[in-house]
Amino acid sequence: MEIPMNARLNGEHLRLGYDKRVVIEDLDVSIPDGELTVIIGPNACGKSTLLKALARAVPATAGSVTLDGRDITSYPTKEVARRLGLLPQSASIPEAITVADLVGRGRFPHQRFLRQWTTADQEAVDAAMRDTQVDELAQRPVDELSGGQRQRAWLAMVLAQQTPLLLLDEPTTFLDIAHQLEVLDLCADLQERGLTIVAVLHDLNQACRYASHLICMAAGRIVAAGPPADIVTADLVQDVFGVRCEIILDPQTGTPLVVPLPRASRR
Repeated sequence: MEIPMNARLNGEHLRLGYDKRVVIEDLDVSIPDGELTVIIGPNACGKSTLLKALARAVPATAGSVTLDGRDITSYPTKEVARRLGLLPQSASIPEAITVADLVGRGRFPHQRFLRQWTTADQEAVDAAMRDTQVDELAQRPVDELSGGQRQRAWLAMVLAQQTPLLLLDEPTTFLDIAHQLEVLDLCADLQERGLTIVAVLHDLNQACRYASHLICMAAGRIVAAGPPADIVTADLVQDVFGVRCEIILDPQTGTPLVVPLPRASRR
């Protein structure tokens, strides 16, 4: 599959792994500008590894990631953080830090030597907390929050960076269905404002409903990429996930809806 490399964020001939274990070998990927890209695939196929490599959180042992036409390793750390934000699956929480303090750390890439906290910084933090509905939790210690509240606080911190690119690794983890939809609605709103969003999701139907561009991975490689309506088929779901299904149109959105066959039909 030929991947055009004309976007702001690209990976070329990537080899990625941990210690001596190779997870991804010779992978090319291009993240389309201004789109909401969702990466899907079975567990341990390399989705999160790829996302972290695109954010320079995992170094490539071969190949390269380019950001705005330059190798991402050539940028100072703060410069990368001004260009893209990463929400990891899990992160360590400083002891006794409040939600407002955590979200405020998203402004760190914009700080300079002797630069004081500005009105613009505070406005960015306040807007991020409102968007993620944690403004009423501002003075609560993060380590006292529920898993869903904590996840939204971390998302607020990434939004406070005010970067044109957002990379979100399973942003709906720990969230109930209502808050999952709120986060995904927020991602769609951010895309409509002109941001480029990349998210790893496990729910295939949510991915089809919200993604404008879908990347499907299996065993460390990209097996399909494009608009959900163009690539999601019953054969793809069976080949990648091992699930026999029927694909129908979502009655609300017209996007592909994956309906697994009943247990008796799968035998």
